[in-house]
Amino acid sequence: MADARQAPVGVFDSGVGGLTVLAEIQQLLPRESLLYVSDGGHIPYGEKSPAFIRERCVAVAEFFIEQGAKALVMACNTATVAAMADLRERYPRWPLVGMEPAVKPAAAATRSGVVGVLATTGTLQSAKFAALLDRFASDIHVVTQPCPGLVELIEAGDLQAPALEQLLRNYVEPLLAAGCDTLILGCTHYPFLRPLLSQMIPADVSLIDTGAAVARQLQRLLQQDHLLAEGPAAVTRFWTSANAEHFRNILPALWQNSYIVQSFQR
Repeated sequence: MADARQAPVGVFDSGVGGLTVLAEIQQLLPRESLLYVSDGGHIPYGEKSPAFIRERCVAVAEFFIEQGAKALVMACNTATVAAMADLRERYPRWPLVGMEPAVKPAAAATRSGVVGVLATTGTLQSAKFAALLDRFASDIHVVTQPCPGLVELIEAGDLQAPALEQLLRNYVEPLLAAGCDTLILGCTHYPFLRPLLSQMIPADVSLIDTGAAVARQLQRLLQQDHLLAEGPAAVTRFWTSANAEHFRNILPALWQNSYIVQSFQR
């Protein structure tokens, strides 16, 4: 009988953004074998309907179950908002971890009392985000900035592209002008922009994302269910619903470890 602890963990995003979360998981839990699906053929999720996103999330979840995954990490803020409640209902016994914008730590970190949020339109318009603001941001001023176009440029793989830098600058400057001293990176793609952001913002402006917190939550759930792997980890396996050759070409810049890439046909 197979040891359930050695089963892999499935990680999912609309594109390459979830690699920022995957890296945090690998750093915290190096013995875990990891599977990753990039649904890049349907990107960006931020502009899609909740019903469409739920349909994609169920397709990926079913695939991970077929692959024997012992847990699922939804490394996408937009997908978490649209589909997590539905997935929890469908798979009540499966450890599921989602994303949420880091409003609580940002509220604790700000000195000026003004926090900026860079996120997709879908995340900012969600009831879940509104509830987070009600719960943790009642004493601070939150300035939200939808960022259409950023995800697609990051997916292209050139993180120093002039077009990417200009678009990012257009989104960040109003937040700085509003007095934000803390910026929430409210999409898993955006931590890839830290090097660019560091050139645009003063040194005393904090950048906050939730990748490390998601890895810790996965660790807690696996521990609770006695599912922590004892290693060694298998080679990380990737699937993409976009062009697999393009994914292979950009992956070395985003993922420093060994891997296998296959096409995802669902």
